[in-house]
Amino acid sequence: MGYDLKKCDSKSKNVIVVHPGIWPMPEASEILAIPPITRLNILGTRVASVTYGEAVEAVLSRALEHKPGAYVCAANVHCVSMARRNPSYRAVLNGAFLTVPDGMPLVWAHRFLGGRRLLDRVYGPTLMLKLCAAAAQRGIPIYLYGGAPGVPEKLADVLSQGYPNLKIAGVHAPAFGARSDDDLDLKREIDAINSSGARLLFVALGAPKQEYFMARHAAQIVPVQIGVGAAFNFHTGTVSQAPAWMQGAGLEWLFRFCSEPRRLWRRYLFYNPYFVTRLALQRAGLDGIANENDDA
Repeated sequence: MGYDLKKCDSKSKNVIVVHPGIWPMPEASEILAIPPITRLNILGTRVASVTYGEAVEAVLSRALEHKPGAYVCAANVHCVSMARRNPSYRAVLNGAFLTVPDGMPLVWAHRFLGGRRLLDRVYGPTLMLKLCAAAAQRGIPIYLYGGAPGVPEKLADVLSQGYPNLKIAGVHAPAFGARSDDDLDLKREIDAINSSGARLLFVALGAPKQEYFMARHAAQIVPVQIGVGAAFNFHTGTVSQAPAWMQGAGLEWLFRFCSEPRRLWRRYLFYNPYFVTRLALQRAGLDGIANENDDA
């Protein structure tokens, strides 16, 4: 499905008008060549020790190669903890071009385990905006894939307001539920993505579904895939984000838990203590999975 920005109705009630000045733009220090990327083993997952600027530059450099095989995961406590318990999901995260530290606990884990002293996380929704800003400056087309019906179209309107020079090659809200690799609609969707000219594909299917999707189709999809979770909903105002002070304090999970307790109770009440316990065991050299993957 293609998306023609000329058909956008800027007067539509579904369009959120955003003043360009509030959107994150890359600083000069964020668009320079980056050093080789180092990774830290956190519970068996190889997490890239990168800043926003380094992640943006690495992704755009890879995107310009215009060949399949690359996807980016934004891992938080839930993802890393699930990967510790699930070898197939761990393989997906470790097979990514980049798995960035999406949550502040992973920034703190870097310090706790003797890794690079990062000053901030690389939060998926913010990384998406920074990539869009840089893509707009460099003329790199993007594609929006995921969300409920109507959401990616609405996001295209929002992004075009925030970044007038951004080239949006297409949008699509795929069918919900499991799909086989020989699904004809899925094949048509991948063909549309590849023929659109996009170099970046933002995938918003939710974890762990989006990570499995990206890994499963990495060999067929040409643009670099970036899993951004709830970013489509956040940036269109469909779902509220935690206040900045809660995000900085590592308390976004509490905000989301209070917003959706029935859906998220297990994620946070089980996996948060699990992560802390396993991290302590890893530091003591007593976590078998982490030790096996300690050559990351």
